[in-house]
Formats: sequence, C-alpha cells, structure tokens
Amino acid sequence: ESVRLLLGSANRDPEAFERSVYVKKTDRAALVAELRRARKSGLLVALGTATDPYQPAEARFEVTRRLLEAARDVPGVRLSITTKATLVARDADLLAEIARGSELSVNFSITTADPALARRLEPRAPRPDLRFGAMAALARAGIETRLFVMPVLPLITDGEDDLRALLGAARAAGASLAESNVLFLRAGTRETFFAFLAAEFPELVAEYERLYAGSAYAPRRYVAEIEARVARLASAAGFAARRRCERPADEPRSRQLALVW
Repeated sequence: ESVRLLLGSANRDPEAFERSVYVKKTDRAALVAELRRARKSGLLVALGTATDPYQPAEARFEVTRRLLEAARDVPGVRLSITTKATLVARDADLLAEIARGSELSVNFSITTADPALARRLEPRAPRPDLRFGAMAALARAGIETRLFVMPVLPLITDGEDDLRALLGAARAAGASLAESNVLFLRAGTRETFFAFLAAEFPELVAEYERLYAGSAYAPRRYVAEIEARVARLASAAGFAARRRCERPADEPRSRQLALVW
C-alpha cells in the first residue's frame, strides 16, 4: 500500500496549515500506473511544490519513501524533489538507485547560511549547516543537488555577504546549480508575511510597504539587481545560477502531472 501526505486544511486559517496533517492512501498499482504515465509523457514529476515531502511526519508515515520505491520500479521517469529537511538523507541509497535509471534532482531550499537569522525566518526548519550536510551526503552518493534561494527577502537575505556565504556553502556541499527568486506576495501570503514582519522585523515594515505598494512583485529594477548579484556570486563560487523563470521549456509548471489520486 502506498500513501502520500497532504499537509493543510480545508479552512482558511493560516495556522491550520501547520497543525493539520492528512494521510491519503492508495494502492501501489495505481501509483506505479501514474508514474508510467508520467514517464510516457516525458513531463517532470515534481515533489515538494506545495508542501515538504520530508516534513517531520514523513519519519513516521514514510509516504515519500514509498513513492520513491515505486519510482525506482519505473526507470526513465523524470523526478525532482524540493525540501528544507535533512530527512532526505535517509533515502540516499534509494535515490542513488533511482538516479542510475532516471533523471533526478534534489533541490534544497536554503535562504541564508546564518543560523541565527535562519532561526528567526524558519524556526521549525533544520539549521542551514545541517541542510548542507544532507546536500553533501546526497552529492557523494552521485545524486544531482541544487540550491533553491527562494525567496530572496529584501533587506534581510539579499546582502552581498549573506548571499556569498550561502552560495559558497552550497557549492562546497556539491550543489550543481543555484536557482533564485525574489519574494512574491500574492493575496493571503501577503497578510501572513506582513504579520511576521511586524513581529520579527518591525523596522522594515514601511520599506516593504513601499517595495510592494499595489503589487505582488518588488520593483523590476530591484529584482534585476538581485538576480545579477546572485549570478555573479554563484559564478565566483564556481557554479551556475538561474532565475526561476529561466527554467528550461521542458520543465513546465502548468503542465506538470499532479500525481493526485
């Protein structure tokens, strides 16, 4: 029997997302059939676009591991995993098996190498150095790893020194690519983020109101400056960088198979 975790809630209470964990079950045959359909289509199967596939509950339910065991039996599938967690290192051997027969990348979401700042931004996520350790373990196993610098937070994680340290640590841990995206504040997310900002960085609220006045996006000039900074610092660290919008045409977000059952 294969299962998948769905973290969230049907109501609109933002805190419910962190309190409620739903476990959905399906039979293995159905999952393998979906993966075979994904292989036939050639489209990318992306895990971790909505919620972390290695969230703490995964240690108990092993949802992601069971999905990966099915993927191992469907060679040729295209698979990517995005996570903030160190638990992914548990599956290094299994991921290495998949990588030998399929296209696989594991993307680590890390926005700062500063442990004190990371604790303020992501109080329930593993420390950055522990995530880099997991990245290094996978890289040693022959698995392609990437750094996701998403989101870059204006006036918080966008500084020259912070980004240099982050990109240097990722390269040292074996990352082959850095992908970045400046903070985007759509309705719903905006309100939650500004409440966080008022609590943790009240001195920046006015500047964020100016940057995101009437728009979900920061000003183009600022975004271009940060993108150029990331590209320059990544190059200096010895690897490539790209913006999220520069993903190849064969990595479409809109046509991605959902693996929903």
